[in-house]
Amino acid sequence: MLSRIANTMYWMNRYVERAENYARFMDVNFNLSLESTPDAIQQWKPLVVITGDWDLYESLYETVEKEKVIYFLGFDPQNPNSVYNSIRHARENARAIRPELTKEVWEQINYLYYFVMEELEKKSWKENDPRLFFKKVKEGCQLLYGILAISISRNDGWHFGKIGQLIERADKTSRVLDVKYHILLTTPQAVGTPFDLAQWAALLKSVSAYDMYRKKYGKLTALNISEFLILDKVFPRSINFCLIEAEKSLNAITGNEGGFTNTAEKQLGKLRSQLEFTDVNDIFDSGLHEYIDTFQKRLNEVSTAIYDSFFANSHQQTSLNIENQ
Repeated sequence: MLSRIANTMYWMNRYVERAENYARFMDVNFNLSLESTPDAIQQWKPLVVITGDWDLYESLYETVEKEKVIYFLGFDPQNPNSVYNSIRHARENARAIRPELTKEVWEQINYLYYFVMEELEKKSWKENDPRLFFKKVKEGCQLLYGILAISISRNDGWHFGKIGQLIERADKTSRVLDVKYHILLTTPQAVGTPFDLAQWAALLKSVSAYDMYRKKYGKLTALNISEFLILDKVFPRSINFCLIEAEKSLNAITGNEGGFTNTAEKQLGKLRSQLEFTDVNDIFDSGLHEYIDTFQKRLNEVSTAIYDSFFANSHQQTSLNIENQ
């Protein structure tokens, strides 16, 4: 497969996953804000921090307000990672490889694009309850995942797309965990309080993990929630699961069944192995924030290795494909 096509499939899926995650975060955070004291900074600043775009937000806005954060994350053309830009970039990547996609995939991406454009024109972020927008973005992305799953052959292009989706998902799961532990809970006295437990529940809901977590552990605890979202091997949004499945797709592309044949396989295999032999108590002993910070750096190294191993020789790289560091 041409590296240009592989690169485009990879980024198309990353952008769709990014848009869906942003809609998730905003939806859950909006619900949580209805049950908490109306402190905009405490409620909405962490949402921007999750995305890694706090510096950009500060350069554009003087204050943290609910409406401004929703606009910034959902619609702002100046934010390269907003839902609007993520869906727009996904569509432009899809258009660049239109012959590689099915009619159904293209129609769904088009639907998402025009829906977000319409909501931008309607200024939906100014509505008292913007949850319908979040819901439709999530449902639209999930429908696209289903169409991709049932209509695209499991060839190299599909696997590159899957790797992009899984790496983006692992990154966002790590970010939402890090922000909860490192920023939202600022005082040790708040540990175990109803406010603390409400935040942990919201965190699980933001990655659709609440029901599966309850089935496995029952009681909400920071240790168990962290173990579930980082190390669980069968929950599809845990970091470990994402790396396991990404490695499977990478091996399917290379035909490799053991060891490594390129830098991407080496870096991804090392990172996945580290999680496989990690204990959650070890993570907490060394510091959850420190562990996640190191993980994100190594995940970025995996992304760089994938680019170097498969995409660097392409002479048609698009400026749309900018990693969210």
